[in-house]
Amino acid sequence: MLGKVRFDGRKFDEMRKTTIERNYLKYPEGSVLITQGATKIIITASVVDYVPRFLADTGTGWITAEYNMLPRATQVRNSRERDRQRIKGRTHEIQRLIGRSMRAAFNYEKLGERTINIDCDVIQADGGTRCASITGAFIAVFDAINYLYNEQIIHEFPDYKVTAAISLGIKNDQVILDLNYSEDSKVDVDFNLVLNEDSEFIEIQGTAERATFNKDKLNEVLELGQKGIMQLIDIQKKELNL
Repeated sequence: MLGKVRFDGRKFDEMRKTTIERNYLKYPEGSVLITQGATKIIITASVVDYVPRFLADTGTGWITAEYNMLPRATQVRNSRERDRQRIKGRTHEIQRLIGRSMRAAFNYEKLGERTINIDCDVIQADGGTRCASITGAFIAVFDAINYLYNEQIIHEFPDYKVTAAISLGIKNDQVILDLNYSEDSKVDVDFNLVLNEDSEFIEIQGTAERATFNKDKLNEVLELGQKGIMQLIDIQKKELNL
């Protein structure tokens, strides 16, 4: 990962090939298969006619998310997280991140008292799974809301801003865009960014793994991350004909 060429031949500022296949499953109101490099995730958005107890009788809706990695999504088999007592802290963190990002992307209050449940199932993991889940979830939620609108269950399409996410890292003082697993496990600093189409930040996660970083390097990360996310948003808009 020295200089501007990485192990897989990409330049330091080059994203992996990303595709999004809409309506991937028959039954959900919204569903996609997102592929980013070798990472593959099935994402569904399901509409239910109730909200969490704390929102009952308020007239507002809700968006929430669950995240799961299938046992052979990785090189060795992982046990299933079958109940809430066994769900790992990392899984909880990722679920909350996806939910927060989608609630920031859509004016969910206009859904009425109904919830959109997002399910992100990683079928093959090679880095960047939480970020790819957010990018794909936007499409799935958009399609679920579009279902409600087309069926005249809601009469106004909620306001939204197209939203995507990307991972970055710093290795030997070099900022690297869109990490695969081999890179993610070796970087000195690890980042995940979530932005919308107006370049407004929804989330910035940055962690020193083996080294610290300064403000100038952080600005470099934010600039390159914004560039990558705008490329993803272009892909999303093309898929949605926006």
